[in-house]
Amino acid sequence: DISTKVLEHAKHGVYSQDQVEALDPLWKSNYFNKIDKENFEVNKDIKAEVIFRSFNLMEENFPFKKKFHVIFCRNVMIYFDHETKIELIRKFYEHTETGGYLFIGHSESINRSDSKYQYVLPAVYRKG
Repeated sequence: DISTKVLEHAKHGVYSQDQVEALDPLWKSNYFNKIDKENFEVNKDIKAEVIFRSFNLMEENFPFKKKFHVIFCRNVMIYFDHETKIELIRKFYEHTETGGYLFIGHSESINRSDSKYQYVLPAVYRKG
């Protein structure tokens, strides 16, 4: 993300009861710790595996040395023209581990002829 405010919130990893209520109870118990009667915090082991970094998706090269198991890019590509979107998806694919996933927004889609990702579910794609 390019928003430092959003990144700081994500790094902190604290969410209200309302924000986590739709999660499967097993996920909530496995991946979150209740810190008071109204808030949950992402498990420290999970936080340790997540990279938070501010950068511009339009940079020629992504500033990462390793590939990702999961990429979340939700409600971003709706602002790009078709050619830019294809280039961004190509970069994501190059930076995704084999078997890894790309999650996009529900209002977005990837034309299967424009990408090597395999369609899994609406807004979910997998690198084969």
